[in-house]
Amino acid sequence: MAFHDVRFPTAIAFHSTGGPERKTEIITLGSGFEERNAVWTNSRRRYDAGYGVKTLADIHAVIAFFEARNGRLHAFRYRDPLDFQSAVPGANVTPLDQPLGTGDGTTTVFALNKTYISGPASWTRRIDKPVAGSVRIAADGIECVSGFTADATAGTIAFDTAPADGAVLTAGFAFDVPVRFDTDRLAINLANFEAGEIPSIPLIEVRL
Repeated sequence: MAFHDVRFPTAIAFHSTGGPERKTEIITLGSGFEERNAVWTNSRRRYDAGYGVKTLADIHAVIAFFEARNGRLHAFRYRDPLDFQSAVPGANVTPLDQPLGTGDGTTTVFALNKTYISGPASWTRRIDKPVAGSVRIAADGIECVSGFTADATAGTIAFDTAPADGAVLTAGFAFDVPVRFDTDRLAINLANFEAGEIPSIPLIEVRL
């Protein structure tokens, strides 16, 4: 199925609910101890954008977007209002925000990632849909103002010349989440002539 490189209306998404979901199997032993197994290596995000619909204009925007995506058929971009950039909340994006990789003198293409750290543990998330024009790159702490191309459709950085062996590469960026509608039906409530609501607009992250 196709991915449509368009973003769900940001003003509506701003009032959404949702976040990461993981799948874990838990077996309780006869002794009362547990065995836990992570079924998914990576998390998957779910959202409900229904809370952001306040006006008839919002309703018509969502209907148009839903129909153009053929319901659940085609995926699209979604801006997570709480997690949409490489920097910490409230900070500006810098080229030093996230590790990009280490040069080896040969490799020219690197994938964007965001690492989440808590205590001794961490998890690295692949960023497939950076925002065009937002990507900043540094090598050994010095920003690169040219010499690379950021692919906003694939989440990769291609250097014109392979970074030197041992060069520490970092990146900063804004990003969207690739999602699809998790329903083929919109239940619209027209509260009055000037306002209405769509109580639930479920969205789910897709693997690319």
